[in-house]
Amino acid sequence: MNLKGFRPLKKTFQMQKVMLRVCYALIPLVCISIYLFGLRSLALILVTAVFGIVTEALFTFRRDKPITSAVFVTCLIYSLSLPPTLPLWMAIIGIVVGVAMGKMVFGGFGQNVFNPAMVGRCFIYITFPIEMTNRWIEPFWGGVGGLSAWSAPVDAITRATPMMDLAAGLSVSLQKLFVGNVPGSLGETSAFLVLLGGAYIIYKKAAPWRLATSCLLGGVILSSIFYGMGFSGMPSPISTLLSGSFLFGAAFVATEPISGAKTKSGQWIYGFMIGALTVTLRGFSNFSEGIMFSVLLMNSFVPILDRTVRQVQASKKAA
Repeated sequence: MNLKGFRPLKKTFQMQKVMLRVCYALIPLVCISIYLFGLRSLALILVTAVFGIVTEALFTFRRDKPITSAVFVTCLIYSLSLPPTLPLWMAIIGIVVGVAMGKMVFGGFGQNVFNPAMVGRCFIYITFPIEMTNRWIEPFWGGVGGLSAWSAPVDAITRATPMMDLAAGLSVSLQKLFVGNVPGSLGETSAFLVLLGGAYIIYKKAAPWRLATSCLLGGVILSSIFYGMGFSGMPSPISTLLSGSFLFGAAFVATEPISGAKTKSGQWIYGFMIGALTVTLRGFSNFSEGIMFSVLLMNSFVPILDRTVRQVQASKKAA
């Protein structure tokens, strides 16, 4: 029996297998964020998801279209890139801006020019710089970790992440970076789980492998050059890969298929430039992280990049 005003589930949500696979790959990162930083992490992720979904619904329901699974991916990537201590209301502002201004104003799913999660993160990064860059906490470790706590105590607050320590010339344990026992954003500390999730979505063809591979190559090659030349504050290539958001960005952000390059050659160039720009921004700017700005910058070059590749290919065929 249909009730007046009732919206059938089929018209409410559009389930996309590819997007759901990305969500599956992100679940371990959600779990480790709770273990490392407490139950507040789960609250932040859930609140972000609710407001992200509602924001998309305000646009799609007016046109009698469903909410897409892609918004789940946007909300997860966005929330996992946030500091554990970020006030919930700031996180809400970011996801609303990301979904509305980074996706829906362009026409919705499949038409966004920029990565919506990074649009939202960039907005609050610029608007609330202190909360986004200077309030980190030491993670829980051992036993049940943060599963029995709301958040880390005040005396666990630190101003340094591994990237900041490396930039200052300090050493950071590679083992801690690999497992995730370091301060950082919710889902970016455990290199092992990021690699596991990235391998899963590539195996399931939920992400173009060329984008992830080229991004890693760009970062490794340029960091090797800078490190070999002895630039101050430039960590080794392995430390560059394992620290901060580099792996997370290569696996889940650079591989976003809508805002990324579509041609094969374009994907190699696009990903390589994201990796190289990230290392450059890390080493020669005031930003300890650079993946967000690198992705948004390269998003703007995607149309001309793909067009140029197609023109070159067409000219070769005509010759």
